[in-house]
Amino acid sequence: MKKRIAIGLLALILLAGAASANILTFKINYFVPRQDGEFWNIEFQNMNFKKSNFQDTSFGFFYEAFLTKELSLVLGVETYSKNKGAYYLDWVGYQFDDGDYAFPASDFDGDFSPSHTIAYSATPIQASIKFTPFGRRGKLIPYIGGGVNATLWSLRMQGDLIDFSDEYTYEDDYGQVSVYPIYPVDAREGASFGKLSFGWQAFGGLMIPIANRLTIDFGGQYLSTQAKLTQGFEGFQSMNIGGFQFSIGINYWF
Repeated sequence: MKKRIAIGLLALILLAGAASANILTFKINYFVPRQDGEFWNIEFQNMNFKKSNFQDTSFGFFYEAFLTKELSLVLGVETYSKNKGAYYLDWVGYQFDDGDYAFPASDFDGDFSPSHTIAYSATPIQASIKFTPFGRRGKLIPYIGGGVNATLWSLRMQGDLIDFSDEYTYEDDYGQVSVYPIYPVDAREGASFGKLSFGWQAFGGLMIPIANRLTIDFGGQYLSTQAKLTQGFEGFQSMNIGGFQFSIGINYWF
């Protein structure tokens, strides 16, 4: 049902663009994901990931239909994806006949560095109301707005996973040390088509005319969408897959 709603919204965007759109917009964004919640907290605590590693450019396409002199309906879709690898902080791996184990890097050199990659993508399909308080004629055209979104998203982890809940004691000539098993992991939320979650967005910006039918668009937006982890990451709390973004775009006026 949720996937049908998302497909319906996308079809509405295309129909609006073909039939009644007054502005067609293409934007390049710099997206700063929220990355809050239990899953990301564990990753940033144990891995050499940084939040800035997942900040990247994204792209958006929008159709805008005028409703009044100040109000318009904006339908659009944006897309973001990032694939980043990292290794565990303070741990090295050793291979034994019964499996691989993580040892503290402060005391051991290790055979390898346990690591895994995170692949994360989000595609919000948005419907918003846009308000231009001073109208659409002038050298500067400020605007604000907000609305709802249906976001298709996926999250995948591949590589090594240290199980810190299963402690073993390793004993050698220098004493005892706590070690942990390392397992191969390939966990995923949103295989193939992706999972669907709903949220909202608020935005603001400024359009500057540069030609008869063209304006440059400078804007900022905040998206909030709560996503439940129920498949490959079952047991983790929900996380916010939204974030802040700053954009520059070009508007073509019909």
